[in-house]
Amino acid sequence: MAIITTAVITAMNSLDPRRRDTWLFWITAVLVLGAGLGLRDPWPADEPRFALVAKQMVESGDWLFPHRGSELYSDKPPMLMWLQAAFYSVFGNWRVAFLLPSLLAALGTLWCVQDLGRRLWTRKVGLYAAWALLFAFQFTWQSKKAQIDPLVTFFITLANYGLLRHLLLGPDWRWWTLGWFAAGLGTITKGVGAVALLMVLPAAIASLRQWPRVKVHARHWRFWLGPLGFLVAVSLWLLPVMAVALSKDLPEYRAYLDDILFRQTARRYSQSWDHHQPSWYFLGVMLTMWIPPALALPWAIPAWWRRLKRRDARYLLPLAWWALVLVFFSIPDGKRDVYILPALPMMCLALAPLLPGLLRKAWARRVLLGLAALLALLFLVAGAVLLQGDGSQVERLQAQRGLDADGIRAGGWMLLAIGAWSAGCVLLFRRRAVVALFASLAGLWLAFGLVSYGLLNDSSSARGVMAAAGHRIGPEAELGLVAWKEQNLLMADRPATDFGFKVPWDEQLRRGVAWQAQAPGRWLLVEEDALEACLDRDRLQLAGVSNRRRWWLVPPGAVVGPCMPSDEEQARAAAGQARD
Repeated sequence: MAIITTAVITAMNSLDPRRRDTWLFWITAVLVLGAGLGLRDPWPADEPRFALVAKQMVESGDWLFPHRGSELYSDKPPMLMWLQAAFYSVFGNWRVAFLLPSLLAALGTLWCVQDLGRRLWTRKVGLYAAWALLFAFQFTWQSKKAQIDPLVTFFITLANYGLLRHLLLGPDWRWWTLGWFAAGLGTITKGVGAVALLMVLPAAIASLRQWPRVKVHARHWRFWLGPLGFLVAVSLWLLPVMAVALSKDLPEYRAYLDDILFRQTARRYSQSWDHHQPSWYFLGVMLTMWIPPALALPWAIPAWWRRLKRRDARYLLPLAWWALVLVFFSIPDGKRDVYILPALPMMCLALAPLLPGLLRKAWARRVLLGLAALLALLFLVAGAVLLQGDGSQVERLQAQRGLDADGIRAGGWMLLAIGAWSAGCVLLFRRRAVVALFASLAGLWLAFGLVSYGLLNDSSSARGVMAAAGHRIGPEAELGLVAWKEQNLLMADRPATDFGFKVPWDEQLRRGVAWQAQAPGRWLLVEEDALEACLDRDRLQLAGVSNRRRWWLVPPGAVVGPCMPSDEEQARAAAGQARD
């Protein structure tokens, strides 16, 4: 390791200072975002669902109609699952394949922002934009998760990149077409991918008002290559899925089309049925989860206003698009913090030209150094609390996460190490506050990926529960899942039988009991809230605790009567299913 480190430092020192800065950024980005790749399984809430769908694509050969267990999965288009399945086909390792799309998407998003900043302003501005985005908490956090949002953020940012290359640096019809095509890919990744095209609205207004640099060129025949590129991208998925579904003329395929094309898009937007939040919700998300770059907003907003009054379209287009996206997502009642993530790259791009001046101010350096010191203090205190081995937090980790005393102690030492590293960075780089903060955050994310993944994986991924269940029932037994979560089927050590996913839990239990009675050697794994009086509690065996849920094994002969839930049992099961 010392030889490799010495070689890297020697190579870096031999580079031109400008190239050295660029290499330093990309090495840091790969380490921060890639730390832990291959060290954990999918964790809830969404990761096991997408990984399970991808796994079933590979096993069944049906890549067009995703399945979650025995049911068609119509909540999201299959782009992410396609990529996960494709990477598994290449690498043969699900722990790598399920996270790789998010890692590559995050790196691609950083490249778009960095290159746009370089082209619109200077190489230094491009790097400032990329650094600000890399360590914005929401971006780093989401980029290390295998959810759809990092991928749709990349496609939206790539679309913005292509549109801005044409609108501000063009005409460039190839990038104009690619921008629309990327928006189409974003749409078949998650329906909101088309919001990238809102960039055309402020550009059209600025062009009509004759702002310098911005031209839409709407009268040129090549303008229509953009909408055509969007339709081509969407058709890559939509045409074959509609053709197959309509040709088979089966009710489940028609229901799949109706759900994914209408209910999960237009109806979810106009009649949100979950995640209800107030209209100002995203303001709070941006002010908290976009730290540290969001700390500059009180001083950046007046500076942006002055540049807009000078009719500088380089600021108008990304800022106006950010405002339009904010309005778009604030209209429906249903809101989640990740919805606003695609706007973060454009905020960092518009902020970057101001950062060199802001960071020369004493108050800015004090704020950043104070944030790094606060980070060190929080982790030192949290580590000390865990190492004490008692208290409500420790009890909560034991009861809800299934962590043993050794795991909690290891977690405590990890938090202490992060706190000590951050404190050392504050002391060592106290005259370079931004370096102190970014070095502290880099240490945090490296420890999170390299250490915590191993500590939390069994209890967070259901691997521990499913391994214990498989060991308990023996290699020859059959396993059925009741009130199951995607991680249970994904982590099962054998082909498992499910009785529907969206089916009410009491009906799943009735189906499971009937299945169990049909042959000897069949066991059921049941979530605690779905247990009913028809099961002999003295014969049930606790498989383990995972993700704040307790899972019980029902052996053959444990059913003592007809499974007809009481009102209390039915209410508890319904509440548990609604919570999930």
